[in-house]
Amino acid sequence: MNDSIFEQIQDSAKYLSLDLCAQEMAQFAMEQQMNDESIQAIAETLAYLKQKKSESIISTLLRLSRLPLKEPKTFEGFDFDQLHGKQVETLKSLASLSALYAHKNLAFIGPQGVGKTHLAMAYGCQCCELGLKAYFLKATELNQRLTDARKYGRESSTINGLVKPSCLIIDEVGRCVFDKENTRMFFDVIDRRYNKEGPNTMIFTSNKGPDKWGEFFNEDSSLLCALDRIFDDATVFMIKGNSYRGRNCETIAISAGEPSALPKAKN
Repeated sequence: MNDSIFEQIQDSAKYLSLDLCAQEMAQFAMEQQMNDESIQAIAETLAYLKQKKSESIISTLLRLSRLPLKEPKTFEGFDFDQLHGKQVETLKSLASLSALYAHKNLAFIGPQGVGKTHLAMAYGCQCCELGLKAYFLKATELNQRLTDARKYGRESSTINGLVKPSCLIIDEVGRCVFDKENTRMFFDVIDRRYNKEGPNTMIFTSNKGPDKWGEFFNEDSSLLCALDRIFDDATVFMIKGNSYRGRNCETIAISAGEPSALPKAKN
């Protein structure tokens, strides 16, 4: 059953942080002897303001997420027809964000160019569209950020900043080596997020399986604890195949003839 006009007004007012319930609005309409057209106009005005606020929130979340804005990566823009296997439907269902609400982490493992980063970014974009914070950074950027935090005494604030987003995406694990201190800070981030309340997921992409990650982190005990928390309840997609990159590249072969003889200089 559809909500009444007053419940619609109440819903919009709540989103706009206005203290206005359906009963109060109905009472006001009666006192002012408002007709249906006037009440409908109020409902449409509040609905418009609700939509504008929603668009502003989404725009801000996308801008702060570090996800690409000029050409955003979305699930709609991913070519699922290129993937084959019994579990493709599981991959297609990622857009529901069930992993986020189930507190399950995700990992996309495979060679370069098979769409790992696109899928991770699409998940983050979908989070922003629903008003949830997402944050994207490459493993090399994370490593440098942890190093800078230690250098300038910002360890606590840096870790807090990485714990806050509902969806934290770390791209290209295996592109750099974390020293012992950075590995310990990495574990602190994982541990804090492991116990985080509310919608929460971490997404990793790598061309190396988790069994190889030890090559890129020092401090074995911290790494083992971090991996235990990451993959305690996670879904890992192992993607095989050839790179999609360059499939639209057009190659044009051109031959050059023998160079013409230069004219002789006149005496």
